[in-house]
Amino acid sequence: MTETKYKTEKRKAEVGERILITNADYELSDYQNGGVFMVTNSGTTGAVLDCGMISQHHEYEVIIGEHTPAPNLDEMSYDELVALVEDAMKALRTRSYKNGYDQGRFDAEIEAPKSDQQKRDEIVAQAKEDVEDLVIKHFFFTKADFIVNAAKRTVVALRKSLIDTRILRRGIAKCAPNDCFNEHIGKAIALRRALRLPVPVEYLNVPQPTEVRVGDVVRGRTAFRMDTYEETVGEIEGGKYKYIGGDFDYTEDADLVVIDDSRVGEGE
Repeated sequence: MTETKYKTEKRKAEVGERILITNADYELSDYQNGGVFMVTNSGTTGAVLDCGMISQHHEYEVIIGEHTPAPNLDEMSYDELVALVEDAMKALRTRSYKNGYDQGRFDAEIEAPKSDQQKRDEIVAQAKEDVEDLVIKHFFFTKADFIVNAAKRTVVALRKSLIDTRILRRGIAKCAPNDCFNEHIGKAIALRRALRLPVPVEYLNVPQPTEVRVGDVVRGRTAFRMDTYEETVGEIEGGKYKYIGGDFDYTEDADLVVIDDSRVGEGE
C-alpha cells in the first residue's frame, strides 16, 4: 500500500488551508503526528481545526502539495498486477465515457500519452470552468471577490455578503517558490477552500510548463553577463522572443524559465 507524501511549508496557516501535524505536544487518538486537518480559524498562537482541536502554530506545517507514489510493481503478485491493470483500464474507460470521448479517441490517447504541457493546459482549462461553475452553484445573496498578487504568488478568494459586503469566508492559495504561478489555478484552489470544498489533487500537482508562449512571464539571463531578468513575452518569431516594454529585442537561444503563465487578457 502506498502512502501519500506531502509538500509543506513551516508557517502560520490561513483559514481553509490544510496542515500536517509534525510536532504534536500531546498525541491523542484523533490528533497525532502525521494527521491531516483543515484550519477553520487561525489566531495568534494557534489554529482551530475541523476536528475541533486547537493546534499550536509550532505543532504543524502547511500543506502546499501532495502526491501518492506509484506502487512498486516488482513487489506485487501476479494477481495484484492483473487487478491493478483492470482497475486502471476501467477508470480510464469510465472517464473517457463521461468526457464524451469515443472509443477511437480513447484508444488513441492510450497509445499516445499527453505531454506535461498538454496536461497543464487541460488543468488550467478545468480550473477556469471550475471557478465559473462554483460561482453559479454556491453563491446566493453572496458574491465572490478575488485578490491576485502575482508578485507574492498568492490568490485570496473572498465570499462576501451582497447585503452589507461582510466577508463571510475566505480561502487562500500560495504558489510554491519553484513552481510556475497561474492565476486561474490559484483562483480555483482559493475558492474551493473558501467554500470548504476539497481541492482536486491535480491542482496541487500540476506539471510545470515546458513551452514558452506569448503572454508568459519568463526569467532569463543576459547574453554576456550572469544577470537575470524577468519580462513578459510579447512576440515569438522564428524561435526568437521579443518582450513587452523590456530592453531585450528578439532574445535568441535564451535559457528561459516560465514563472507565470496566467496570460490574463491574452484570450487564454
